[in-house]
Amino acid sequence: MSGKKKESRLRKELRRNKWLYVLVAPGFLYFTVFKLLPMWGIVIAFQDYQPFLGIRGSEWVGFDNFTTFFSNPDFFRLLRNTLVLAIYDLVFFFPAPILIALLLNEVRFHWFKRTVQTLVYVPHFVSMVIIASITYVFLTPQGGVLYEMIAWITGRPVDVLSNPDTFRPLIIGQMMWKEMGWGTIIFLAALAGVDTEQYEAAVVDGAGRMRRIWHVTLPAIRATIVILLILRLGNFLDTGFEQIYLMTNSLNRDVADVFDTYVYTVGITQGAFSYSTAVGLFKSLVGIFLVLGSNHIAKRFGHSGIY
Repeated sequence: MSGKKKESRLRKELRRNKWLYVLVAPGFLYFTVFKLLPMWGIVIAFQDYQPFLGIRGSEWVGFDNFTTFFSNPDFFRLLRNTLVLAIYDLVFFFPAPILIALLLNEVRFHWFKRTVQTLVYVPHFVSMVIIASITYVFLTPQGGVLYEMIAWITGRPVDVLSNPDTFRPLIIGQMMWKEMGWGTIIFLAALAGVDTEQYEAAVVDGAGRMRRIWHVTLPAIRATIVILLILRLGNFLDTGFEQIYLMTNSLNRDVADVFDTYVYTVGITQGAFSYSTAVGLFKSLVGIFLVLGSNHIAKRFGHSGIY
């Protein structure tokens, strides 16, 4: 009897919210087909995978691929390069959309606000290949406008494209120009929900603009910042293959090689599928650990976290 009651309740629930389930269905199918089902391929990280033998016929080698990776002389160089870029990302790129959203929130001329929003959103739709090409055109030693400008300001030519010391700032600068405007969308939506009466009360209490931002605006979007930070940590070691690959050359390769480009090099160009899968799985495990750890810390400090 209880089983029939549960079944009838389920049918009522499906009938009542059928259009919501229809709305969710495309996203569910996408993550099932492109995210969940491909996880079966993770098992080749523990095999000596041979394409002509398939997953079932390949030899099982356990943790040999991980042992080889951790004992590889390139491991610590790759880890260092990836961690430095990831830390740069958290320190410089992550706060940038918050700062822009706070500045746009203070603008009272709607036409100016919409114009600035449009200008900072547009780079998101530009391909990274195009951005890399623009970067090369402006910074090339063969007559690049920015190259000549830097030489004029500093008094000496600086080859930004091939200098290992300028590679990381260049990568972060490209990321900020391309994505920080797009990242403001969520924060502007959160700022739209701030109670205006709190601002009015702060003005009555004599708070200036900076104090209103610090004591009213930031606390109102703190939960959004924490959730996005936790999700960002899940991709901590994902520095982006395409951008790094396009900006890498023989002179800056020592600081440019990261896990993403390494997986491509050994997995695609050298055919070490099992080994490259082990490297990718290592990255994923680090991301899971960071998400779980940061979520636990957020809850300890009184935030809701992501679950």
